[in-house]
Amino acid sequence: MLGYGWPQLHAALNDLPTALLLTAVLFELIGVVGRRPGFRQVSFWTLIVGAVGGAAAVISGLQAEDHIEHGEAVHRVMETHEQLGLITLGVFGVLALWRIVRERRMGSLERALALILSLAGVGVLFVTANYGGRLIFQHAAAIPSRVLEAELQQRTGEHEHGSGATHTHAAPDSMAAVSTPASEPHVDPPGTPPHSHPPGTPPHDD
Repeated sequence: MLGYGWPQLHAALNDLPTALLLTAVLFELIGVVGRRPGFRQVSFWTLIVGAVGGAAAVISGLQAEDHIEHGEAVHRVMETHEQLGLITLGVFGVLALWRIVRERRMGSLERALALILSLAGVGVLFVTANYGGRLIFQHAAAIPSRVLEAELQQRTGEHEHGSGATHTHAAPDSMAAVSTPASEPHVDPPGTPPHSHPPGTPPHDD
């Protein structure tokens, strides 16, 4: 599929319908409040395209669920995201059909009701997107386990060599970096027994 699996395709299809549906509601709000028929016309066509795109995003998301490695926590978030996505599609799908049938015959009250439904759909859309973000940024869904393990090794400083062995870079010992300057003489405290020093020891007073 053009090098895309279902999870990648779902991620690619998410942004466009979200932007279109938000734009459609914004134009409808401007058209109703400002009594600008031109904005309502743009809102109508933007809504139709956004609803079609939303259907494609939902279908790809349902397919992606079966291709993602996940545990129980991810599954719960995924189920909620799925239910909210279906509700969002339902709201905007009904709204699109409503406007296809009634767009040229809507009175002020009916148009106000359609606008209220649009705003409710935007609210559900935001919550749906929030749960989708949790899947990626909190649970790393759709990222294969082997990729996560390799990334964790990189972040913790542990990496694999060609032979298959791994090691972790230890933090440098701050005390090892401290050395006694050769120019400063060392003085032994009184009562120190006679002793010898290794070659290279700086001069000092016994």
